[in-house]
Amino acid sequence: MSSNPQPQENKAVLVTGAAKRLGREIALEFARQGWDVAVHYGRSESEAQATVAEIQRLGCKAVAIKADLASEAEINSLFKAVLAKFSNLQCLINSASIFEYDRANSDTPLNSQILRDHMQVNLAAPILLSQLMFEHQKSQKKKTGEGDLTIPSVIQLLDQKLINLNPDYLSYTLSKAALLTSVEVLAVDFAPHLRVIGLAPGITLTSGDQTEAGFTKAHQMTPLGKSSTPSDIAKVAVFLAGSNAITGTTLYVDGGQHLLPSSRDVMFKTS
Repeated sequence: MSSNPQPQENKAVLVTGAAKRLGREIALEFARQGWDVAVHYGRSESEAQATVAEIQRLGCKAVAIKADLASEAEINSLFKAVLAKFSNLQCLINSASIFEYDRANSDTPLNSQILRDHMQVNLAAPILLSQLMFEHQKSQKKKTGEGDLTIPSVIQLLDQKLINLNPDYLSYTLSKAALLTSVEVLAVDFAPHLRVIGLAPGITLTSGDQTEAGFTKAHQMTPLGKSSTPSDIAKVAVFLAGSNAITGTTLYVDGGQHLLPSSRDVMFKTS
């Protein structure tokens, strides 16, 4: 007698901050490519459920999971909940971040609280989730052996300004700079079980008080005449998730924006 083969389980991805903006577009692009998606959100429940519904319409499984990334206990609970839903977790996208204005030489200087907030959400949470991802993948290798084709990955969302520094958004910049450094450190530490990659967009969506007209002008201030779109970033994330030879490096997807140094953040040049 011949037994019926079990249907192959889809690969799954956890995207933090996937309820809206760039995280949402990344989650949807993975679904378009046949991945199941864990949609993390902090406060945007209705938007998260809408993202889940759209993923399901694409024929993939999805679940929305709430977690405060400022809480280590909730980070641990988030990862446990994802594994309970998706045993074939192959990719972690750390997209959620805080982006609040401060500058040492300004009316809104850095203070310890805003620095701690940025460091917790933009640095500590991605590192803690990456550690959990590593421990899971290492245990999976022991169960399945070394014959798997895909090397799982963590993709850290960064920023082109990390190689095009200016004094604006100081706490944000410091937190993302530390995360950039962690890409190389963790890639070495987590190999061969897990790849770690940085993905640095340019100006991609309106932020803060920026107007649509200001964004349109800023978006064109690159050598190519345009910076990154949400679709650009999402497609590159999927590419990196499937590229086994890429680890410990950061890809700048910004239309060359980082090649044009500026003394101010670009949004302050387009008011």
